Amino acid sequence: MSWGQRDFMVPGRSLAVGDRGMAATSHPAVTLAAVEILRAGGNAVDAAIAAIALQGVIDPHMTGIGGDCFAIYAPASGKAVAINGSGRAPAKAGLGWFRQQGLTSIPDDSPHAVTVPGAVDAWCRLSADYGSKGLDEVLAPAIRAAETGFVVTPRAALDWARYADRIQRHQSGVPVYLPGGAAPAVGSRLNHPALGATLRRIAREGRAAFYQGAVAEEIIATLKAMGGVMQLEDLASARPEYVEPISADYRDHQILQCPPNGQGVAALLIARILAGFDMANPALDEADRIHLLAEATKTAYRQRDALVADPAFHPLDTDSLLSDASVTALASSIDRKRASAAAHFDMPVHRDTAYVAVADRDGNMVSFINSLFFAFGSGIYAPRSGVLLQNRGSGFSLVEGHPNAIAPRKRPFHTIIPGMLAKRDKPIMAFGVMGGQYQAAGHMQILSGVLDRGLDIQQSSDAPRSFAFDGTLTLEPTIPGAVADELIARGHRVIRADEPLGGCQAVHVDLSRGVMFGASDHRKDGIALAA
Repeated sequence: MSWGQRDFMVPGRSLAVGDRGMAATSHPAVTLAAVEILRAGGNAVDAAIAAIALQGVIDPHMTGIGGDCFAIYAPASGKAVAINGSGRAPAKAGLGWFRQQGLTSIPDDSPHAVTVPGAVDAWCRLSADYGSKGLDEVLAPAIRAAETGFVVTPRAALDWARYADRIQRHQSGVPVYLPGGAAPAVGSRLNHPALGATLRRIAREGRAAFYQGAVAEEIIATLKAMGGVMQLEDLASARPEYVEPISADYRDHQILQCPPNGQGVAALLIARILAGFDMANPALDEADRIHLLAEATKTAYRQRDALVADPAFHPLDTDSLLSDASVTALASSIDRKRASAAAHFDMPVHRDTAYVAVADRDGNMVSFINSLFFAFGSGIYAPRSGVLLQNRGSGFSLVEGHPNAIAPRKRPFHTIIPGMLAKRDKPIMAFGVMGGQYQAAGHMQILSGVLDRGLDIQQSSDAPRSFAFDGTLTLEPTIPGAVADELIARGHRVIRADEPLGGCQAVHVDLSRGVMFGASDHRKDGIALAA
């Protein structure tokens, strides 16, 4: 079946198709905001920032200005660049201090879990360096939603209700996020004027509006009142960093990822391992594909968990890890018909992230991801400025010698990863798969569908998913029972997913025809739209 040709007799989604720009997000209003920016003459960077800023208002359990971001920007002509917008631990956050408090881990709802939010600084830097419009126009959709209101969509309502307790723990955010003391139902109308005012300040003053002055002072006062150690200088000194993407080849394509402190290298390692198993072989059945992905994931995640951290503290030679010799040695332990020993995990699990893919009329592309880590982050809320703070620091280890052990001004291990696919060094697809720990495996599940099985990006997104993690192999309910039985027979401990695995958004550019395709996951509320 060729791209875009599906069975119209069964439920499903068609590819979005256009030639003047494309956006794919997990919320319909967010996609529309990106498209409106593109139609108004903005470029891909403008549209991506407008989208993610709006999502932080109307999907607040997933993302917001109190969180972090990563992005890969691929100009139509020129070299792709990545930006690391992840924040650091406070300067006073020494491992010894935490051990003196008798802590063995950092509670995910404590002020010690709050690292410096890096998203706003990264937005401002990208806008200044690569955007074509001012922040006042780019942030206008988010400001409007915060001040005049928005309605809650179905998947947002589901997650909101499921994780409402994270807001209830600290109470300060209850009036805004749980009006009347309960999560809003589908169709409820909410607004957030305090956040709107802060976004207006950022639109007018740039990064200084967030990292200095009244907003910064309230963030620090809120954390200090709870025993936190973050200082004004920690916020003022925050800066994003441009970094060169790392890459790996797969079936005549190049997969681009941000380098550590994120887990993008794990996605590349999964790809390199699977490249040795001929995943394009039509003789492979569904159980074979799930099994091989599971074994490659377990192998790659063992390396990830042992090695990936802030490279300024724990350098990682990614070229060596992805080399033929390394991959051959790692892949040699994989049995095509028998599951390896379960790999157990000692970091927090989360599934809450927002991802945006955009291409503009000139073919510039952005792969953009933003997160608070857990749903509603730490749950700690600064009410005058409307800032809900992330809890990324709960992913730090308190074990001395661990590569991800907390240290002053260290960046934590990050799960959020934007992906980019290139062919002959020309970027052709921006993609991401929300879903916390699943993301690296999810990237390869989507790419294998496209590159090995010939699916279009929407078909690959629609396909049933699996995830080998923390001792189990989770299967979505759409995977047949006979396949599950075969995987059990191979030694996997199989469980059925109680919620969807991740959420994919993708934009693909056919350079030969100048046509753009967009896909948005049915597991979320979103859509893909052409400009």
